[in-house]
Amino acid sequence: MNRKISLRSSALAAICMSAALLLPGTARARDQIQIVGSSTVYPFATMVAEEFGRSSKFKAPVIESTGTGGGFKLFCSGVGDRFADISNASRRIKKTEVDTCAANGVTEITEIKVGYDGIVLANARSAKPMSLTLKDIFMALARQVPGKDGTMVDNPYQTWKEVNADLPDMKIRVLGPPPTSGTRDAFAELAMEGGCKAIPELKELVKKDEKQLKPVCHGIREDGAYVEAGENDNLIVQKLVADPQSLGVFGYSFLDQNQDQLQGSVVGGITPTFENIASGSYPVSRPLFIYIKKAHLGMVPGIAEYVAEFSSERAWGRDGYLAERGLIPMPDEERKKFAEDAKTMRKLEF
Repeated sequence: MNRKISLRSSALAAICMSAALLLPGTARARDQIQIVGSSTVYPFATMVAEEFGRSSKFKAPVIESTGTGGGFKLFCSGVGDRFADISNASRRIKKTEVDTCAANGVTEITEIKVGYDGIVLANARSAKPMSLTLKDIFMALARQVPGKDGTMVDNPYQTWKEVNADLPDMKIRVLGPPPTSGTRDAFAELAMEGGCKAIPELKELVKKDEKQLKPVCHGIREDGAYVEAGENDNLIVQKLVADPQSLGVFGYSFLDQNQDQLQGSVVGGITPTFENIASGSYPVSRPLFIYIKKAHLGMVPGIAEYVAEFSSERAWGRDGYLAERGLIPMPDEERKKFAEDAKTMRKLEF
């Protein structure tokens, strides 16, 4: 008797679970992939989506450029048709973001590195080319810099020449992404922190007290020298063309797509080119990722197939269509590893 009741209960539970998947508010209620996240990954993801829509039986995904941080907030908000299936990212997901995901029921995530990108400081071709060191970048844009007596003071520099006598006597005005952007995170970590550690007293300070690293090295001035220009990198390009005295911070792909209008600044003696970023010699470069919500596989049609297209040699290979768009391909072994992760939807382990 108890066994019959148990079997009936199990059957009822299975029916209820199947029915729940079909109710409004669950992933099965949607037939189009939803993708959020990085503005840098956006053009690559869009190109894959267009090819996927043309060559498969599935609808092309809907992609929203929200910035990496904003994308993770949406992605990690829950499971069901109201929540994104994939998040594009121009940095690796943080442990705190993984914890937020888990707290909201997003317990299984697949991480796929898709290639590399360089972060450039570019200006209009009508302006004088800039050649900067990481220290120059830090001293021009840091919220606080070392004063004459060694103590930290609010950044007093108004022109690039005040930062370095070899630079032009031009007002410091840099258009860049907001704090929600992975480009901003990577710029702070690679350019600002690199420049910070090039100053002996600051290098010693953060070495003695790691808690000082972000406040001292990552803080960007808020007095108008750095202008948050939103997540629309195309808008930054337009503003730079209109104002040749300004520099802009964005991913290499946007420089590559606008070579007729913009020029990239030399950083540390290295020009931001496809070859220099791929070799790792350009000092301000970073990996790009997509993150897949495993709970939505089989619920929203086409997720696995879209990821397979993104991780195919014809897309992200050395001669793939994404390389033509400006993505820096991973080395062969790395592509092979992440292609296998995409195939198996390997669970992210942090």
